[in-house]
Amino acid sequence: MALKQIDPVRWVLERDFKIGMKVTGLIYGDSYIIQNLEKEGALTQIANVACLPGILKHSFAMPDVHWGYGFPIGGVAAFSLNEGIISPGGVGYDISCGVRVMLTFIEEKEVASCIDELTAALFSRVPSGVGSKGALKISETELLSVLAKGALWAVKKGYGRSEDLECIEERGTLPHANPDAVSKKAIERGKPQLGTLGSGNHFLEIQVIDEIYDENVARQFGLNPGQVTVMIHCGSRGLGHQVCDDYIKVMLRAMNKYGISVPDRQLCCAPLKSEEAKQYLGAMQAAANYALANREIIGHLVREVFGDFFPKSDLKLLYDVSHNMAHIEKHDVEGKQADVCVHRKGATRAFPPGHPSLPEKYRQVGQPVIIPGSMGTESYILVGTKRGMEECFASTCHGAGRVLSRKAAMKSEKADTILKRLEDRGIKVMAETIGTVREEIPEAYKDVSRVVDVVEKAGISRKVARLRPLAVIKG
Repeated sequence: MALKQIDPVRWVLERDFKIGMKVTGLIYGDSYIIQNLEKEGALTQIANVACLPGILKHSFAMPDVHWGYGFPIGGVAAFSLNEGIISPGGVGYDISCGVRVMLTFIEEKEVASCIDELTAALFSRVPSGVGSKGALKISETELLSVLAKGALWAVKKGYGRSEDLECIEERGTLPHANPDAVSKKAIERGKPQLGTLGSGNHFLEIQVIDEIYDENVARQFGLNPGQVTVMIHCGSRGLGHQVCDDYIKVMLRAMNKYGISVPDRQLCCAPLKSEEAKQYLGAMQAAANYALANREIIGHLVREVFGDFFPKSDLKLLYDVSHNMAHIEKHDVEGKQADVCVHRKGATRAFPPGHPSLPEKYRQVGQPVIIPGSMGTESYILVGTKRGMEECFASTCHGAGRVLSRKAAMKSEKADTILKRLEDRGIKVMAETIGTVREEIPEAYKDVSRVVDVVEKAGISRKVARLRPLAVIKG
């Protein structure tokens, strides 16, 4: 068998699994995760990524891995700048889809007394759903500034705070964004959607910290038992989707131009040194800036609503991090520091203590890593580790990972049954459509606790705190 277990949570996919593999696959999982993995063809996608030019170390799969476009979701791969490639399928359609956690200084009992009204106010204030439009009316010129400046634009326009920027990856702005590389169609799609949540697995949750695993790191992060938090999960909306669509076409042509052959056309790519790669990187970073601004604006709207209910409240940003990106980063490769292009598709950056990219207040302990659960299940705060930096390019899982398709989930349970089940557990749910609730039932995802336990046992990130949902807003 090509899949070999090397310790309780690591499995190697040998190169003889598929002709053309340049490296092995390294999969993080226990028996439960591997059992789900083998059902849906994700092994083939892990192997396909291992065939790409210039790939380094392994084709990695995090324990939330499942089938995706090109790369599996939960896939991580790093490429040499000289011999490697960049692939839109290794980033995904929702560029810079990510999560942020905001900390209140409010106890659960205070929120419980007004949870229905608070949830309704947030649902009303933060637009959600397919094609939702935001309250911000901006010109095309302003949107180009968003694409260039990211969360910094939002802060300068009064939709956020300057201290937030320190706690957003890349300080809230990807500096090499190229708005000129973004198509008119993408701009048209993005212009009305700034400050909106979107649909599908995107959400806004009111949560409470119900368990602390590492008191020292929790103290550094400002986490306390019983503290209410807000988690926001969304991305670059229609603009990012269009950027991906546009550059898939570019990359398909580029492969013919550069004589690149891939085992799956969804892995279309271009050499990192090529003009096509530079254009895509610029457009991708511009879409990421849109996503960073989007989450900052939503965070501002959340602060306003909480201020109406709790005038003395002061929501502080713990961290904001993307999980659909390709970043140029410094890593150790064969004993030498080198710039490499790390694709994380449904996987999260997890920088260790001492990393220069971290805010000063987190540098001693490491990066906050945010792992959302599925609807109605717990979420987790973790912290990056040295082992994760050395072994898998400072990466970890990004959530629970689907086990049922949306179509299968829709057939499995009636929406009123789901809502009653969650209500019985004290979880308030509001959604733009009942269909979204049915698509996102907890059973559609792996057990997030099992997924998080795997990355902890592997040592690639460590548990700090668990967050229990009180109210969920879905698109």
